[in-house]
Amino acid sequence: MAAYLKLFLSFLKIGAFSFGGGYAMLPLIEQEIVYINQWLTPSEFIDIIAISQMSPGPIAVNAATFVGYKYLGVLGSIVATFGVVCCSFFLVTILAKVIIKHYKSFVVSGIFSGIRPGVIGLIAAACVSLFKSSIVDIKGFIIGVIVLFMLQRTKLHPIAIIFISGALGIAMYSI
Repeated sequence: MAAYLKLFLSFLKIGAFSFGGGYAMLPLIEQEIVYINQWLTPSEFIDIIAISQMSPGPIAVNAATFVGYKYLGVLGSIVATFGVVCCSFFLVTILAKVIIKHYKSFVVSGIFSGIRPGVIGLIAAACVSLFKSSIVDIKGFIIGVIVLFMLQRTKLHPIAIIFISGALGIAMYSI
């Protein structure tokens, strides 16, 4: 029972203190599941990010479901997933009316003006962390540069980019 409570509280913390969506949550998710609780290795964490990008749903929910299942089975995945969405659900339900009513107020406007740059910082930190963990050799760096160039210069769909990345991986790592 203590393991379920620990799992729930860890993902409750992730859900409660992460703003700005999946990428902004990555540093906190990584800290909790890789370094504090050691439920995953850094390479397994990168795999979760990749799987979360290819499957529907938010990164935090997919990560919670995967970690919960890996750590404590089906019930663990339910507990972790409930933990990550619990706080947001109640917070949004309670505050939605207040925020809508006072959206133009100085205080609410100031809060959102302060949160936006913080979210950008969290996303940047996630990018640096993912870069350090996933670019382990020159071939990976080359694939990353090619994909970055393609994303910036073309209108290719992200699914096409994933398949191209996989094909590049097969070509470069089977040599």
